[in-house]
Amino acid sequence: MPLILGTNSIKDTGYDVDNSCRFNNDSSDNLNRTPSSASNRRTFTFSTWFKLSGTDGSFISAGTDISNGPLFIIDILSGGNEGLLRVEDTVSGDNVIGLRTTRKIRDTTGWMHLCVAIDTTQSTASDRVKVYINGTQETSFGTETYCDQNLELSLNNTHEHRIGTRAANTSGKFFDGYMCETVLVDGSALAPTSFGEFDSDSPTIWKPKDVSGLTFGTNGFYLDYKDSSALGNDVSGNNNDFTANNLTAVDQSTDTCTNNHSTLNNLIYSSASKTYSEGNTAISTSDSGNWCATQNNIGVSSGKWYMEINITNKAFLFAVGVGFNPLDSNGSNVSAFINSTYLVGEDSGTYGWRSNGALPQGGTSLSTYTTNDILMIALDMDNLKVYFGKNGTWENSGNPTSGSTGTGSMGNLTAGEDYFFIVTPRNGSASVNFGSPAYSISSGNADGNGYGNFEYAVPSGYYSLNTKNLAEYG
Repeated sequence: MPLILGTNSIKDTGYDVDNSCRFNNDSSDNLNRTPSSASNRRTFTFSTWFKLSGTDGSFISAGTDISNGPLFIIDILSGGNEGLLRVEDTVSGDNVIGLRTTRKIRDTTGWMHLCVAIDTTQSTASDRVKVYINGTQETSFGTETYCDQNLELSLNNTHEHRIGTRAANTSGKFFDGYMCETVLVDGSALAPTSFGEFDSDSPTIWKPKDVSGLTFGTNGFYLDYKDSSALGNDVSGNNNDFTANNLTAVDQSTDTCTNNHSTLNNLIYSSASKTYSEGNTAISTSDSGNWCATQNNIGVSSGKWYMEINITNKAFLFAVGVGFNPLDSNGSNVSAFINSTYLVGEDSGTYGWRSNGALPQGGTSLSTYTTNDILMIALDMDNLKVYFGKNGTWENSGNPTSGSTGTGSMGNLTAGEDYFFIVTPRNGSASVNFGSPAYSISSGNADGNGYGNFEYAVPSGYYSLNTKNLAEYG
């Protein structure tokens, strides 16, 4: 299947997308609008780019009655059907459209593109609903029901439309993840090439195109999420604005389909119960045992990288640091620094810092840290050094720009390994910042390429961990 920008990366994406909207299902984030008049209910196209944080939730929906309809919905299912993409329209209790893919969509590391083109005027039933993922049409469905020819559907009618949840039922099916370039074209069934194209140098990479010149139709819209004070602002020219519900300025993200930012890996194995939220940039656990560690989802073996950790609740002994080799060969267990102990840094070549100041790898204790402290980690994979800091000051008189001298570094990293950032919140919580935080920044500092929004100055030569920087320095 063609790829969107995941851990793969291309430096020049041609058309760059600046912002996305971060939807958090735990806080019931969504957008809603009710059209003042009906428009074309037979022919339309929905397109959006997305990165999942969870494994279910609604992209778009329209209707009034969950059980009997009318209700049109495009979503990802949960439970026994977890990860299946569904396109459905229900009228009078019957599914006039009912498609469910056989392939499951569960990747939480990279961006994907969804395009659903509907034209009920087509004589061939299977031509009335076409589903595309990353520019390629889906043709394998476990459930496959198509509507009668010329049937008018529930979208583009004068009832509630929602982005990020199910219309008429805001108690469930909340989307968990990021969306950008969210478009409805009213009156045309378009191919995915209206929204994206394959990269000429990397032909397996599907990337976005500028859609501002499309004809959007009466109830069509284009949400670019560039206005942080009005994330539902329609820039198509129609002013079909959506109302933001539970979304605030911090939910505007720079993690997009043309610059994928690292987040926490919510798929990492652990026997402890952990809750990820805010687009996998936040973690909490009520477990005070030794099984609470997590890591970011992009490992690095070269380059210089900077991140921050906001301690939102230090209820017990906390630990942060860097390590490598997170999974064993069969993926069912996790090596000691992830699962067997919270003490990241006990394994050779790994380095950790506990909230009581202790260093599991040995050496003079550092400062203690607690709730509301912001920790800094500078990872120099070119010189195999790592530096820890707190609230703007580097520990151990560290100087991340000292190169091979390693002034104040924690020790020598292991060459040839992919290193990850580790967070262990034992019975507590934290928010991580790889450049697009889900919390307010009072100062605002970018890296040398202009990427990232950090509380403290990024050391010279260090960069936020995203695919644009990886393509250049990773």
